[in-house]
Amino acid sequence: MDTSELILRIAFSFLVLFVMTRITGRKEISQMTFFNFASAIAIGSISANLVVNANFSIQHGFIALLGWTILTLVMDLIDIKSKEGRKVVTGDPVIVIKEGKIVDKELKNQRLDLDALNSMLRQQRIFSLAEVDYAILEPNGKLSVLSRDYNLPLTKQDMNITGPQKVFPLPTEVISDGLVIKKNLEKLKLDIDWLKQQLDQAGIHSFSDVFYAQVQTDGSLFIDPQDKKNK
Repeated sequence: MDTSELILRIAFSFLVLFVMTRITGRKEISQMTFFNFASAIAIGSISANLVVNANFSIQHGFIALLGWTILTLVMDLIDIKSKEGRKVVTGDPVIVIKEGKIVDKELKNQRLDLDALNSMLRQQRIFSLAEVDYAILEPNGKLSVLSRDYNLPLTKQDMNITGPQKVFPLPTEVISDGLVIKKNLEKLKLDIDWLKQQLDQAGIHSFSDVFYAQVQTDGSLFIDPQDKKNK
């Protein structure tokens, strides 16, 4: 491979890689899951081979990059459109600390040891497990933490200003992209009739008209209707 061909390969792979990364979107970086990580490595490896491997034709390199990018976009589309597909592609958030107690079974399932858990808590500026009420391991590997009430910032309640009563420990989604999440309703000891009543009060008469609904800690229902223009 002579110098001119090398320069051509570098320029071509750079251009293709730039276009492909722009197409796949910012999620690849901001919310990187295990699949996104593997996909990014694969695309990078194909691009590297295209530059330095003289036996790897530019045409085959372009096809390989295009094919892998299309597969990545298909998986992202499944992630967006299908609740069940999302579980397969990215997995579910996992509660590793519940009401101040470590969930040993989930730690083992996620292959997460106590040292790693403590390290992740310290990154959240929490240096004692006694300060944690809930900790949730997100699909992208990050830890979301809800501190105990006495470790939270000063609130209206602390100043004797009446606020909403806390009914549930955490906000819980009950509708996602028009589909009711029945198991979450059951966990909250709520039913379909209650959900229908809440939607009727908001002037919504079909679950399919709801993009996202979440039961708040005070028992109220947050509703984000479907955008009719984008349906």
